[in-house]
Amino acid sequence: MQGREKLGAYGAWAAVCFFWGTTYLAIAVGLESFQPTLFAGLRFLVAGGLLFFVMSRQRGARLPIGREWFDLGVVGLMLLGVGNGAVVWAEQWVPSGMAALLVATSPFWAAALERMQKGGERVGVRGLLGMAVGFGGLALLVGPKRFGGEVEGKYLLGVIIIQIGCFFWQAGSVYAKRRPTGVSPLMASAVQMLWAGAALTLAGTILGEWGGMRFGARSTGALLYLVVFGSIVAYSAYMYAIQKLPLPLVSTYSYVNPLVALVLGWLVLSEPLGWREGASALVILLGVALVKTSPREALQFLGRLRRRGGRAGSGGVGVGADGRVVGGA
Repeated sequence: MQGREKLGAYGAWAAVCFFWGTTYLAIAVGLESFQPTLFAGLRFLVAGGLLFFVMSRQRGARLPIGREWFDLGVVGLMLLGVGNGAVVWAEQWVPSGMAALLVATSPFWAAALERMQKGGERVGVRGLLGMAVGFGGLALLVGPKRFGGEVEGKYLLGVIIIQIGCFFWQAGSVYAKRRPTGVSPLMASAVQMLWAGAALTLAGTILGEWGGMRFGARSTGALLYLVVFGSIVAYSAYMYAIQKLPLPLVSTYSYVNPLVALVLGWLVLSEPLGWREGASALVILLGVALVKTSPREALQFLGRLRRRGGRAGSGGVGVGADGRVVGGA
């Protein structure tokens, strides 16, 4: 990559880090006057409809055929319907920053599911240590000071709901890996959003949530933000970034998102951000890092950065140029 293309790739990565981190705040704002199931359903119906309309009019676009509709539906229901829907439900009781931090434990479920698959990768000592460290951080986050009254009970319920959502998100990812389709990633995403949006909207209607929907300026703005920036812009940026940058670098968004959510929740909604939350964040993210990376992968990634820095150095800029681009994108 050269010049603008390189800057664009790092800009896309930075957009993923930021926008997906802000979605937790937007969900919390939307829940001020929206009902959770319909809120999530309308987001994906609108975003999926817009993305499907655009993608279906691209030259050479291919729609899903036959079983692909079913497979994309299963993935959409598991990832977005249950996975994301669980986060929205849980944020009725769990602060947005804490919800983002709890979602960061997803790699633990991924490692467990991978181990359960026939021929799946074994979880080594490093992975087991990472899971133990991560769940230690989770225990710190929901420890004794969180238990007690009605509100604390609902907080714990929200924690459990998010973990259920994390499990389904990873299970859906495994299903998607084993059932690939021939459509473009953005078309697949659009169909998945439509399936999830239709299911969640139907569920919200059955639950009688329309009577509790209040379309105020603040909540409607949050919904539109999630549609445009949370679903369309961030996902498109993610697809571009993984095509141009090393996957280990792009995947670091999962460490940045909770930090963005924690800070925004504290600044905008006055959510708690003390030593307990800070320590939990560090411990959980350390556990995630241990699970997601192996020593060999870390050395390979650092080697790629050094080689790129060496090439940049021929123009009078050392390794720091690469880091500076990342930090300032």
